[in-house]
Amino acid sequence: MSILAWIIVTTLFGGTLSVLFAAALTLNTRASWVQMLVSYAIGALLGAAFLNALPEALELSKDPAQMTATVLFGILLFFILEKLVLWRHCHVEECEVHDPLHGVPIIAATDNHDNGRSGMMIMLGDTFHNFVDGILIAAAFMADIQLGIVTSIAIIAHEIPQEAGDFLILLNSGYTRRQALLFNLLSSVATLIGGMLTYFMLQDMNHLIPSLLGLAAASMIYVAMSDLIPGLHKRPEIAATVQQVALITLGISSIWLAGSLFSHHA
Repeated sequence: MSILAWIIVTTLFGGTLSVLFAAALTLNTRASWVQMLVSYAIGALLGAAFLNALPEALELSKDPAQMTATVLFGILLFFILEKLVLWRHCHVEECEVHDPLHGVPIIAATDNHDNGRSGMMIMLGDTFHNFVDGILIAAAFMADIQLGIVTSIAIIAHEIPQEAGDFLILLNSGYTRRQALLFNLLSSVATLIGGMLTYFMLQDMNHLIPSLLGLAAASMIYVAMSDLIPGLHKRPEIAATVQQVALITLGISSIWLAGSLFSHHA
């Protein structure tokens, strides 16, 4: 397949599959499954960042110090975006928005009377997040197909628990299950748009690929460390900790294995 075909397939089908899988988990109220996926997603994100995206960015960059500075800048950038409500949004005073993301399906106490405002803000943030994911996936594929595949796996893995959280928030905001599914599917199209735009823009700006890979690594590190890991501390018991460590290790291992397999077939 061509690079463009890879980008279209992974952004379109990856986004759609993650939404449908998240909806199935949410409707079946499989909270334990979402918790397990969060732990696996942490490993997948960190593995893709440190074993693939960052090494590739450093290899393509002529200045390693500049690249590590790009990653540092990216982490600060995503922190600012989160503060500006573009990444994640808390609508009520005692916010529980992040709980579904971390596998604790507690719905914010809006009493279904916010006229869908919190749900819409979540969708705006999620659409922007998906658009950025599309940019990062496209940049990864344009650097190396194996890196693109591994990056896509990591991003899709973390999208499932995130979409499950968004689904719960939309239901809490008064939307029907059909509306919540439709809005999440429409939001996922932003991944395809971001990927396509990036592919055509980078045709004449290949020098930006290393920096975008650095930002991709920063994004994955930030999401894993800031959004996902804190939720695991809500279950401090030994059995839960052992399960979390095992699943994080599984996530890292699967990314390493995928990278090894696809590098042999590249």
